[in-house]
Amino acid sequence: MEAEPPLYPMAGAAGPQGDEDLLGVPDGPEAPMQLILHYDETYREVKYGNMGLPDIDSKMLMGINVTPIAALLYTPVLIRFFGTKWMMFLAVGIYALFVSTNYWERYYTLVPSAVALGMAIVPLWASMGNYITRMAQKYHEYSHYKEQDGQGMKQRPPRGSHAPYLLVFQAIFYSFFHLSFACAQLPMIYFLNHYLYDLNHTLYNVQSCGTNSHGILSGFNKTVLRTLPRSGNLIVVESVLMAVAFLAMLLVLGLCGAAYRPTEEIDLRSVGWGNIFQLPFKHVRDYRLRHLVPFFIYSGFEVLFACTGIALGYGVCSVGLERLAYLLVAYSLGASAASLLGLLGLWLPRPVPLVAGAGVHLLLTFILFFWAPVPRVLQHSWILYVAAALWGVGSALNKTGLSTLLGILYEDKERQDFIFTIYHWWQAVAIFTVYLGSSLHMKAKLAVLLVTLVAAAVSYLRMEQKLRRGVAPRQPRIPRPQHKVRGYRYLEEDNSDESDAEGEHGDGAEEEAPPAGPRPGPEPAGLGRRPCPYEQAQGGDGPEEQ
Repeated sequence: MEAEPPLYPMAGAAGPQGDEDLLGVPDGPEAPMQLILHYDETYREVKYGNMGLPDIDSKMLMGINVTPIAALLYTPVLIRFFGTKWMMFLAVGIYALFVSTNYWERYYTLVPSAVALGMAIVPLWASMGNYITRMAQKYHEYSHYKEQDGQGMKQRPPRGSHAPYLLVFQAIFYSFFHLSFACAQLPMIYFLNHYLYDLNHTLYNVQSCGTNSHGILSGFNKTVLRTLPRSGNLIVVESVLMAVAFLAMLLVLGLCGAAYRPTEEIDLRSVGWGNIFQLPFKHVRDYRLRHLVPFFIYSGFEVLFACTGIALGYGVCSVGLERLAYLLVAYSLGASAASLLGLLGLWLPRPVPLVAGAGVHLLLTFILFFWAPVPRVLQHSWILYVAAALWGVGSALNKTGLSTLLGILYEDKERQDFIFTIYHWWQAVAIFTVYLGSSLHMKAKLAVLLVTLVAAAVSYLRMEQKLRRGVAPRQPRIPRPQHKVRGYRYLEEDNSDESDAEGEHGDGAEEEAPPAGPRPGPEPAGLGRRPCPYEQAQGGDGPEEQ
């Protein structure tokens, strides 16, 4: 009688490639821990039987990476409808919902929450970028007005004068944001690492790493847990994560004030929902945005490469899964420190932070293109930590520089939500592209990264050259608020297809409102009727009722 095959692979058994199960950006501290638990074959069989967690994880990652592609269609509408602060609160609440699904891991809880999380990514970051820019502007206006005591009506600050305040605000925000990556690894360091096999087991069948690798962790063992975590311990960890998520919601609710005054919020909504839907697409005519699109795309590429390329393809592949958290901590600390270094932009020319970040990544990409660490060899582990920290430095200069640059170029409060939506939508497109190409050879990924980085730097420097020459950008006009008109009215004199320059010098300039008082000529018939919406929009009150 033949012996039955073992239910679980023995130490050293080769498991299938883990591309789908370990691919993804850690959206919170629970994400890498959840993916590792679901990846382990013993955990899946014992805890959930034949529920098919690998298939569920692939659908979750698909929901997180695919749904943001449609974000350009609904993000501006949601931000204008809910308001900037409440959009942030709602998006953080969706993140908390995603964390809560770990209490009851089923298909109907995990997949819908992942889709909702994917839908909330772009609105969260767009509203957050808009909010930080508005807070910097309001703080600058407050400081500027305070210096003009006793002068009666305060003058409006000159354009561009808020740039130093914006740089400080963005540097502080991104310093704390990148530091949160280190905090997100605490569940791995203090909880899950105690249950993991060492690298001699998990990397037994891994043959190549780094630039010679194909896909993600090819040959990685399917059993990574020595013993299964107790359900009570998992519940405690998830409860701590839920408490942090609720604390984040309370901080947004209690500490974040309104980005706009109530009348400004009404004006932003009153331009017409059709115009709000169209304006992100119409901003493509602005050459500044077109030149920055390669940098937007690269910004998405480099984040994914830090998490899947350096951390997994070079790090876990050679020094084991138990050191993943420490690699991400090195990345986090380097990025957090470099975000504060961005304050040097107060004294340096504007292109320096972005170009410096691109230079650091260019040098690292070129080195990684020729480096293939040996699996299960720890002598070169210090090189991995240095590479992760330096990549974090470049990432921080990239994120801080781009957000500050957009806030400087587009300081009109009527446009900022559109601009940050376009920025983070292109990031989402780049992340989706990396998700589709996860099985490519590492050399191909590095080549794409290198070409995109060079194109982004050249395109950005060309934009700065045009600005120095005084080339005026062509921006779509923001229609005037129509408070009295119900529904969407597309009036010729408020045509958002027309640029600001055309409106000032062409036939599309706004006409002055007719003077108040009796109008010359005979009164129209029908004195008892109410003015029609067109007359209201033109500024006339129509005939008075008898």
